[in-house]
Amino acid sequence: MKYEIKGTPLPAVEVSLAAGEKIRCQSGGMSWMSPNLKMETSGGGIGKMFSKAITGEAMFHNTYTAVGSDGYIAFAASLPGEILAVEITPGNDLICQKSAFLASTEGVEMSVFFQKKIGAGLFGGEGFIMQRFSGNGIVFIEIDGSLEVKELARGEQIIVDTGILAAMDATCSMDIKSVGGVKNTLLGGEGLFNTVITGPGKVSLQTMPASKLSAALAIPASKS
Repeated sequence: MKYEIKGTPLPAVEVSLAAGEKIRCQSGGMSWMSPNLKMETSGGGIGKMFSKAITGEAMFHNTYTAVGSDGYIAFAASLPGEILAVEITPGNDLICQKSAFLASTEGVEMSVFFQKKIGAGLFGGEGFIMQRFSGNGIVFIEIDGSLEVKELARGEQIIVDTGILAAMDATCSMDIKSVGGVKNTLLGGEGLFNTVITGPGKVSLQTMPASKLSAALAIPASKS
């Protein structure tokens, strides 16, 4: 399988499949494809359907297979940003924000990741429920805005604003930290808490999460 990520600020990934190769996306995720691709829709069982529903994904997914010859298929991002391709290997899982999933090869499994710390779930901006990708293959995820990747050593930390975390290696952990000080809290514009991510592992950050984009678009234009 080969792929090419193209376009900005609304990118798409076009995947080239050899005859017999498969790729999976959530229902309605296909943008364009060659005519020899065959689609099969499934839910993957009650448990997997429930997992998809609570992580913000469609309950059904589509698997596309190149039949008879090589083919291609493309998946487009839903918001301005980037598409990140991540190779998943056994024991090297990826934790992502809800609704990050765009497409994946057949060997990648998506499941629910629950925040173990209540504070991080309530105030960290990512929520209790995130997506976990495991198995063996490539997963394509959506990044809102521009992508910045940080590689954290064991015990190294980074503090990020609410919603900035797009994905992290499963070896990383997440907690919250109070902004501190009444004046900082009331006037600093950063809210009550920030998210603290501790390594080791790779952290993918996004510059314009959907929540901030929505808030920015809701601001009325100033009068001259």
